[in-house]
Order: sequence, then structure tokens, then C-alpha cells
Amino acid sequence: MSRRRPPRRPRPGPPSAGSPPVEPKADGGWHVRRLTGAGATSSYACPDCHRPIPPGTPHVVVWPVEKPLLSAAAVDERRHWHTACWRRKP
Repeated sequence: MSRRRPPRRPRPGPPSAGSPPVEPKADGGWHVRRLTGAGATSSYACPDCHRPIPPGTPHVVVWPVEKPLLSAAAVDERRHWHTACWRRKP
């Protein structure tokens, strides 16, 4: 006698096909894209601690969901953060 398996549940996919997940913070919603060390090829300064993020260091790139008043687009406000600094942001 064979046992019957329950049907598989579909795995949840990304919220929408080309947009990164949104994380809420005290100052609004932010799109967050995680970069691996291999994907990080330039040096950046973290806006929180003002220390460099050297090439090859995993980190996050964030930009606001809503466009700031003086920017042409929200993505123009993207910034590179150390992952730990981003987690600490209220």
C-alpha cells in the first residue's frame, strides 16, 4: 500500500519581478538590495559611520520608495551601507 503525499505548497516568490524588497524604517520605506562580495567592485563611504566599504565587501544598497522633493527620481538617492549599519538604523 502506497502512502499519499500532501500537495506541495508553492514557494513564495519576490514581491514583484524587478523590484527589490521594501524595508520600513522610521523615515519611510526603503528598497533594499543585498550585494555579495563578488558583486561589490567599487569603494563607497557608508552614510551612517562614514567609514569606507572596500571592494569585495558584502553590503546593502538602499533607496527610498518615495521620491524626495528635490530629486528627479528616488533611485537617484541610492546609498551603499554596511549591512550592520543598515540594521541599526531606526
